[in-house]
Amino acid sequence: MVASTDRVASEIGAEILRRGGNAVDAAVATHFALAVVNPEAGNLGGGGFMVARVANGTTASLDFREVAPLRATRDMFLDAQGNPTNRSLEGHLASGVPGSVAGMWEAHRRFGSLPWADLVAPAVALADGIVVHARLAESLQEYAARFRQYPASAAIFLREGRAPRVGERLVQADLAATLRRIASGGKEGFYRGRTAELLEEEMRRGNGLITREDLARYDAKWRDPLRFDYRGYQVISMPPPSSGGATLAEMLNIMEGYDLRAAGYLSTRHAHLFAEAAKRAYADRNTYLADPDFIPQPTARMISEAYAAERRSSIRLDRATPSEAVRPGLGPTTVAAIALTARPEGEHTTHYSVVDAAGNAVAVTTTLNSLYGSRVLVTGAGFFLNNEMDDFTAKPGTANQFGLVQGAANAVAPGKRMLSAMTPTIVLSPEGRLRLVTGSPGGPTIITTVAQVISNVVDWGMDLPAAVGAPRLHHQHLPDRLYYEHDGLAPATAAALRALGQAPENRAGYQGDAASILLRPDGLLVGVADPRRGGAAVGVEGAAKEVVR
Repeated sequence: MVASTDRVASEIGAEILRRGGNAVDAAVATHFALAVVNPEAGNLGGGGFMVARVANGTTASLDFREVAPLRATRDMFLDAQGNPTNRSLEGHLASGVPGSVAGMWEAHRRFGSLPWADLVAPAVALADGIVVHARLAESLQEYAARFRQYPASAAIFLREGRAPRVGERLVQADLAATLRRIASGGKEGFYRGRTAELLEEEMRRGNGLITREDLARYDAKWRDPLRFDYRGYQVISMPPPSSGGATLAEMLNIMEGYDLRAAGYLSTRHAHLFAEAAKRAYADRNTYLADPDFIPQPTARMISEAYAAERRSSIRLDRATPSEAVRPGLGPTTVAAIALTARPEGEHTTHYSVVDAAGNAVAVTTTLNSLYGSRVLVTGAGFFLNNEMDDFTAKPGTANQFGLVQGAANAVAPGKRMLSAMTPTIVLSPEGRLRLVTGSPGGPTIITTVAQVISNVVDWGMDLPAAVGAPRLHHQHLPDRLYYEHDGLAPATAAALRALGQAPENRAGYQGDAASILLRPDGLLVGVADPRRGGAAVGVEGAAKEVVR
């Protein structure tokens, strides 16, 4: 089974499984296909994280997060008065050194079985010409005005000044050429040679910082995944520089101390406990977590049940704790309590899940950060660059584009990976069998989305369509708001929460895109593409159910 945000990409991954490829092979093919059919988030010019669980019980997590260029400086996004600018959001300075190609190459090197070129070939064919579907047409139309500011983007994605319409053919010849170099040269086909030259030339044109030396030095890194238990289920997720695993663990461990089923689903008590757990977990996330190669990380303490009990002890059932009173709990801090208004959360990332017939499972979340990243397309190479530099802390105590107020641990430094919220996650049953593969886009809402999908399965016994489709909540400590989507809380519940001192807010739009796969107790796989955004889960017929375990 392959579940992703685009049917074509899922079909390509499934075809790799039909040819005898394993889950990592299918993930690589899906990734490169998404870089063509979903250019707003699928990418060559971004980065991400992978969590894998091999059928023999081996687990691994792969960090292919972008890094700050060697010429980056701590205060590069501040003006003369010391205030943050928008240079971390749009334009050449906003881009970190891409990690996506190196990540796919490294995953394939360790776990792949089919030839690398065979996995990239479907994406090459797509770049040679695809039929534009409705979502792509709408996305390109929405960003047409911004593309006009960048000639290289306009040349590919606009025709006579307009975005392509549904049913028209979109040819990305430069991207096809780049993919051919990757297919034949592997990692070196991107980080050295012609593609690296084109990227460096683009940086020079826009006064950016990435050089061929930055590209040649980039490596994806294997890290030990974070593992913790939730009500007897084993959860395997990403360690820093992803904040996802540690924050997810703290949230769920706090909630484990309560009988949620007795409270009732999306009841006042359920929503109240969720918000209080999230406040405490995000206060720690925003203060302490960063690139572990630069800053020692307190993840062992954050994911421990003892620490969750300590944090839980300050929660009152009859009164919300104001966010400004929720301090980071792992040590002294100077983070100020600042009242902020969060910006609307967008879907700037993409997640896909894969399970093969042998029981190998892969969860991958990858991103350009904002839609179309920095909006800079590499002239002659055909791919967008990320704007991940905005995920660093430009100025401690000041919010980034997602309203996150982060600490000095996540400050810009040359060669440093910026903090992320991506949370690719695999869940095992109490018996140690594969149970759930999940993840989501959505900036800081990624963590709360994944937490709710897991809780919906474990606490509430939902089947996967219900677990993914259920209304979602979000709290990230600052601002002190409990967001809920699509009238997901009853008016009486929202009123009761206000009486407790919470600040519920019905957020327009949707939260997340949790493409997920569940292994049922009878051995059958169920895949769901989140109905909020579409896409598809594509299964492969004929695999004996007893093989998947």
